[in-house]
Amino acid sequence: MRKHQWRAIASGLFFLLAPGWLLAPRVEAGVESGEHTFAAQAALEGESHEVVVSALERANPRLGRELSSRIADSVLRCSREYGLAADLVLAVMLVESAARPSARSPKGAIGLMQVMPHMFEELELPGSVAHVETNVEAGCLLLADNVRRLGEADGISAYFWGSSIRGSAFLERVRSVRRNLAMPAGGRSRGRG
Repeated sequence: MRKHQWRAIASGLFFLLAPGWLLAPRVEAGVESGEHTFAAQAALEGESHEVVVSALERANPRLGRELSSRIADSVLRCSREYGLAADLVLAVMLVESAARPSARSPKGAIGLMQVMPHMFEELELPGSVAHVETNVEAGCLLLADNVRRLGEADGISAYFWGSSIRGSAFLERVRSVRRNLAMPAGGRSRGRG
């Protein structure tokens, strides 16, 4: 089996076999009950979802509520799965495609995250690079790998430039869009970027 498939299976098993970890009692904002912590986390995730949906609808009013919600679900799920801040993923998406799922660049990049078909093939993800959820996952996987290897600033730049970074304009556009997103604390990384 391929490396990414094993990673996905292992992640799924972890969450299936360790539900107590998700609901473990923690002290957050004076709440000690695991049930209340779970409710607070769900509210935060719901708030993040609405913020992402609103940002998507502002960027591309033609998306509609249903597609905006699907994209928001993917952004939040993949950002968690690959250890990225949701506002970073959303900012990259907005700069790359202006939230247009059918976007195609003159160089051949496809979809919301403007993934190059040859890069998608290397990822060995199931489905099509043009599929909304798969495109978001591929973009997050590539961005997370860049950030892990190069640090956040160069990782963001390399997402656009590849291995030969030739300027900071893309990075500055992502940072500008990111600053203007109003993400709840759980969706925004502090002190990064």
